[in-house]
Amino acid sequence: MPETAPMEGAPLIRPSTTDHPLHEAVVEACRTVYDPEIPVNIFDLGLVYTIEINDENEVNVIMTLTAPGCPVAGEMPGWLAEAIEPLPGVKQVDVEITWDPPWGMDMMSDEARLELGFM
Repeated sequence: MPETAPMEGAPLIRPSTTDHPLHEAVVEACRTVYDPEIPVNIFDLGLVYTIEINDENEVNVIMTLTAPGCPVAGEMPGWLAEAIEPLPGVKQVDVEITWDPPWGMDMMSDEARLELGFM
């Protein structure tokens, strides 16, 4: 049986569960976490790729870091989980780090670019 080629145009980043009632609160919690080297929150930096929230209110976040050698690589997922877990209604939080696709400056929000003087 021949191997099936990956679907063209398939997004590398899984879509977030934006229609879940907890989504906005989770995004706001993400915005309270900062990369210590950059004065912009990790959400606006584009480091949070996917926020999945299931029917049990379990939150799964897929994030990346600006670089694999990031000094806080081991701590950042914990900081994010600690920001999201206290939200009313959240049952459990799992934060996963991915390097695919690699982060790039094009993933930053306009606000982040402005803040860092890239615009």
